[in-house]
Formats: sequence, structure tokens, C-alpha cells
Amino acid sequence: MNMRMTVIGASDEAIHTIECAKRLGIETVALDGNPEAAGLEAADIPIVVDITDEKATAEIVAELGTDWIQTVPIGRYLTTTGAVNDELGLPGITRDMAVLCTDKYAFHKALSEAGLRNCHCALVRGGAIESECSYPVILKPRYGSGSRGIMIANNESELASILSDMEDIDEDYILEECLDGDEYGIDGAVTEGKFHLILVRYKINTPMPDRQAVAYMSISTDSEIYDKIRDYMSRVVNVMELDECLMHADILDSDRGIFAIEVSARPSGHNLHNLFTPLCTGVDMAEEYIKYRMGETYSFEPKQTENMMIRYFDMEGEIRSVPKESQVQQTVKDHGAKLVDWRCNIMPGDVLEPVTTGHSLMYRGYYITKLGDRTDPDALHKDILNGF
Repeated sequence: MNMRMTVIGASDEAIHTIECAKRLGIETVALDGNPEAAGLEAADIPIVVDITDEKATAEIVAELGTDWIQTVPIGRYLTTTGAVNDELGLPGITRDMAVLCTDKYAFHKALSEAGLRNCHCALVRGGAIESECSYPVILKPRYGSGSRGIMIANNESELASILSDMEDIDEDYILEECLDGDEYGIDGAVTEGKFHLILVRYKINTPMPDRQAVAYMSISTDSEIYDKIRDYMSRVVNVMELDECLMHADILDSDRGIFAIEVSARPSGHNLHNLFTPLCTGVDMAEEYIKYRMGETYSFEPKQTENMMIRYFDMEGEIRSVPKESQVQQTVKDHGAKLVDWRCNIMPGDVLEPVTTGHSLMYRGYYITKLGDRTDPDALHKDILNGF
């Protein structure tokens, strides 16, 4: 039986899913508004269309035909996938599900009303706040992802100054309390109403206000926080009515308890779902979901959880030299660890700016290590950066 899979949003982060489908004998269609999108070249049938236009996208998918739309890393216009599924009766997320994943205010209200998000959140429109708040607070765009447009206010005076500059901004923001705690990322899936937790990752972030992840470390399935997050996310999935999807989430374990910073019904980016998670767990979530849609045997159960770290190059300044991979291997070995992967795109003469967004960091590359029992991840990273 010939089957066809479609992806909406064909950045380079869609290539892994497209290649998985091809290996399994599935014909692939990719849609994107950018004719230079890397995923278009990888697909069997590339289509250039404005994916913000739900009607036009649905018409093209209907004309071509597809068995399902598989989500890939994408931001706000995850809603287009939900709308097309609704319009054509395809399996997968609905538009209502996608709205809760992309509208930070609607997401907060849904979880807060269910007792699953214990923090203050207010809507900001044209520089006006709908309710009072406690300090410090963080302002961020209501829609979208990443660290775009984030601002911090430590007191009423700072907030008033920020809001006065926002009076002419034609975009909704949300204002939330800044809470301390450990931050985690998760990869998972939901099939036939059941939540599958694949991996929990501890996050190392830059300081406020950007809070950009510069590293992730795997968490053992035997740890207390793993069970805590699994139970919490099972309840979140029920409240958001998520089903028939891959997913990722950012979680904060604070003194007010655990709660989700954000949840999205699509796989994680930044070389996590396609590389780090399979290396840690033996589960390629994109491939397993394709098998599920094909009606074949599939499993999201981790085969193991290796003690691994993926770290990005978060230094700044002018680069005079770049270490050879053999040098890095020896450095890693000296720390009782093993170098699993090394992808460095930095060249001598590059000037690296401070890390403020994923875009400012991810093009540089990454390295993945399997950590030993006595490996100090921070000391290891410092020695690797000293090689530049």
C-alpha cells in the first residue's frame, strides 16, 4: 500500500522527519512559503505556499491527497496543521489543540483553571495591563516562540517605563511573574489518548532576561523528578486534550511546585528530537510516529537513558583558532567522558555576539558527550572552550 505523508513548515529541522519517511517507503510532501527552505529540497513533492494562509494550504493538501500531516519543529503556524486536519478530516492535532500550544495567554488560562500552573499571568495590550502583578515580572509576546521581545521589570517604575514604550506596539504581550527553579525540557508523544514520556532533559540557560538554553543533560528514568514530570504532564495532556501527536514541553520545578512554561504538539528543535533524544534513549520519535501511522509495530518506550549532554558554543568574541576534533576527543577523555558527536561551524575570524536567541546560537554547532560518573560538565565545557 502506497502512503503519503505531508509536513507543513519545511525548515532544515524538517529534514530528519522527511528522511525517516523515505526510509520507510512513504512518499513525502513538504509545504513552505520560503522557496529556499531546506526541507523542500529533501521532499518528493515540494510546494511553495504561504502556510499562514490556512485555506490555501488546505486546498493544496486536498488536491494532492495525504494520509496524514506529521508535525515538525515550527512556531506560531502550527495552527495551520490543525486547521487543515479539521478541514480534511485527517488524523492528528486539531486547530483548538494548536491554539493552546501557540497562544501563551490561552495556554495559561487553561492550565491555571485546572490548578496546573501556579503563577500570575496578565494580558498586555497597547501598554495597558489587565490586572496587577508581583515583581519581578517578565514580558513576552503572546504568540511565537524563542526569546524574541522578552523584557524584565524588577519594580513598578521599570514596568511603567517599558509599558510607555509599548503604547504604539500593535501586538499582544503577556506579563508573568519570574520564579526561580530548575528548568527541564521533555520529549514525548500522545497516541490513542495515552501520554508517552520519552526523555527528560535538564536545561542550562543564559541569565535573565533571555534564558536561552545553552545545554541539555539527560535525566535518568529512575530519578524522582522524572516520575514527577511524567505524572504532571499526563494531567496537562488531558487538560489540553492533546492527542495523536508528537510533543515537547519546557517545565519549571519551582518553590510553588512544578508547572509548564510552554507545551507544543510538535517535536523539539535544536538537534534534540532528531539527534540527542535518539542517542540517549534509542527512540527516534519521528520514525516511531510514522510507524504508528503506517499501522506497524511502534514504541516510544526508552530502551535506555544514557548519561549524556548536548552543549552549544555559547562564548563571545573574535575567534582566532578552532580546535581539531582529535584535540576535543582528548580533552573529553581527560574528563572521564566520551565524545559522541562534534559539529562545529565556527571559523577563525568569526565574531561571536552574546547569546540572546536560538538563532544567535544554533548556527554555531554543538557537541554531544557521554558523561562519566565523575565528570564535571561545567569544567569539561570550560576546557573545550579554552581550545578556541
